[in-house]
Amino acid sequence: MIDSHAIIHPSAKLAPNVTVGPWTIIGPDVEIGEGTTVASHVVIKGPTVIGEHNHIYQFSSVGEDTPDLKYKGEPTRLVIGDHNTIREGVTIHRGTIQDRSETTIGNHNLIMAYVHVGHDSVIGNHCILVNNTALAGHVHVGDWAILSGYTLVHQFCHIGMHSFTGMGTAVGKDIPAYVMATGNPAEAKSINTEGLRRRGFSVDDIATITKAYKIIYRRGLTIDEALVEVDALVPECERLLPLIQSIKESTRGIVR
Repeated sequence: MIDSHAIIHPSAKLAPNVTVGPWTIIGPDVEIGEGTTVASHVVIKGPTVIGEHNHIYQFSSVGEDTPDLKYKGEPTRLVIGDHNTIREGVTIHRGTIQDRSETTIGNHNLIMAYVHVGHDSVIGNHCILVNNTALAGHVHVGDWAILSGYTLVHQFCHIGMHSFTGMGTAVGKDIPAYVMATGNPAEAKSINTEGLRRRGFSVDDIATITKAYKIIYRRGLTIDEALVEVDALVPECERLLPLIQSIKESTRGIVR
């Protein structure tokens, strides 16, 4: 299961059925859970914890120090959950003590080739980051979000759950839950209707979310004015709560 050409530090903790390819280097303070496959030519540095049944493809760099100039070698971490696919050439950096001291990736995510996940970022569950997407430090990505190829996300931005970005989108403000955004700079275009339908949202819920989107984006209201009207729709559609919460908690302002 572990190729003879792999280099694994004696302090690394690998479950008995972990597979490691040739010329992969696994450093100290690394833990890898059962059923995980690490291909050839991968570098994993710690402190890093990787869960079960992940697949990390060749030439990825996982758990490296951040290039943030504030970082002075403090013992920060990377934590990756279960059932993630990390494709070729992905770079994932550990956290900094100025924020969470930890970069976190949840479960069932697809991180495609040459994606970069910066320090202290948080990726939820069931997300897709398409080729060459880059997350600066401190970025939060909600569950089921899809970032299309070459999406660039500025530091401290939050990407709401079930949201979607078009190819080459440059994100400098928060994207609320359910919203589809594209462009440079990113602009909101619509609700991610197809994504919601595929994930089992009812026709009525999608219609109410679309109505809320139009209140926020098409009526010329201030955010506070729009939220008063959207809050009134919650009794008929509790699915609006993530949208409302993502707007109320925004510190960078939302794409409009």
